[in-house]
Amino acid sequence: MDDLVLAVDMLAYEVGSHNVRKSVIDGVMQSLQTGFVYTSHDMSQDFLDEVYGMLGQFFTKTQDVKEGAIADGTNGQRGYTGLLVETAAISDVPDWKEMLNWGKDLPDGHPLKRRYPHRFFDNVFPEDIVPGITKTLEAFHAQILDLQLRFLRIIASGLNASEDFFDSFVPGGATLTRAINYPAMDLAPDSNHLWAEEHGDINLITALPRATARGLQVKNVDQWIDATPPDNHLIINTGIMLEHISNGLIPTGIHRVIADENQSDGRMSIVQFCHPTPWTILSPLPSCIDASNPQRYAPITAADRLDQVLWEINLIEDNRRID
Repeated sequence: MDDLVLAVDMLAYEVGSHNVRKSVIDGVMQSLQTGFVYTSHDMSQDFLDEVYGMLGQFFTKTQDVKEGAIADGTNGQRGYTGLLVETAAISDVPDWKEMLNWGKDLPDGHPLKRRYPHRFFDNVFPEDIVPGITKTLEAFHAQILDLQLRFLRIIASGLNASEDFFDSFVPGGATLTRAINYPAMDLAPDSNHLWAEEHGDINLITALPRATARGLQVKNVDQWIDATPPDNHLIINTGIMLEHISNGLIPTGIHRVIADENQSDGRMSIVQFCHPTPWTILSPLPSCIDASNPQRYAPITAADRLDQVLWEINLIEDNRRID
């Protein structure tokens, strides 16, 4: 059943004929009914190995050392977040994972930073722990954002919007990158813990290069499907904000991360959450509204929608949903 999630060729879309481009658009829109699609990309696999190597060095340090990269007051949007903190909105049991978070630094005085000081924080990289990691992770963020913007042009075309629709409000520093370390499950406090419980992302789209081990599953109706992308493909999944803009034509990709009984080792992955600028008004596209699909969502700012979900997933530091 994993063929419900299709593999498409973004690189062919970018250089292909009208028929090639239409075929890719059709494949993307069909596959995104699951909230997921696999796509070709042009990121170097050697570079990805370098990124994972540096992150592996960080996550294998002692807890005291890793906590030196905590960015207090950032609500899990920068720096290190420890085990058993982030909690799926549907759950009261924290996920068995730890994370390193970063984004694009904005200069002091930038209007977004002045208006949303609780959203735009300075990065906290463990440079003293893993020399060179800052430059490498910043380059990774920029490369994945470029891939996400290119893929959003396919989605925009599929929604009968201008191909560059998302270009006008995505670049701006709100996109977040997250490296996630899932320790071996036999180290978890009890059997109730999953690596990551069932959830949907809050953003437009999330990009996932290959992880170090299996574990990601896609929810389709009432069954779970293993995510099995072809080699050298990105996994793209959709978020709540894209569902809002598309008036429900593209659903949020529901997923979880789970170790099977034969999987004794841990897992690392890197995900990048592509966000609109916080002052963007999320409102359904007119091209997605008609008599058979009347408007489902009222307008809301991207900043307000994100704040709602940060509390639901237990990342608001001074007002945790779960202690």
